[in-house]
Order: sequence, then C-alpha cells, then structure tokens
Amino acid sequence: MYVCNCNGLRQRDVARAIEAGATRPADVFQRNQCAAQCAKCVCEMRQMIQDSRDTFALAAE
Repeated sequence: MYVCNCNGLRQRDVARAIEAGATRPADVFQRNQCAAQCAKCVCEMRQMIQDSRDTFALAAE
C-alpha cells in the first residue's frame, strides 16, 4: 500500500527507513532520496514511527 503517492513510497519503504533510524517524516524522505510535496502522508508516517516506538518500548519491558 502506498503511503506517499507523490513520491511513490510504500509502507515497506517507510518501514525500512524507520528500521534504519528515521525518527521523523523528514528522515523518511531523506533516506528515500525524495522530499515532501503535498505532505498528506506526513500524519501516516508519524503514526508508523510512533507505532514502531511503542513496539520497541513494549519489547524492552
């Protein structure tokens, strides 16, 4: 499924960026060598980053 239609970023692209250390949408764009255009995807990216943080926090307990 596409997260960013403007840049053709899929969920797996965003997930890989997060796994590589992206902590904000700007990092996701940078790791995928693109830039935000319409920014409709930023909220979904933020949610994916937060979900990843929550998962790691639970795993650390």
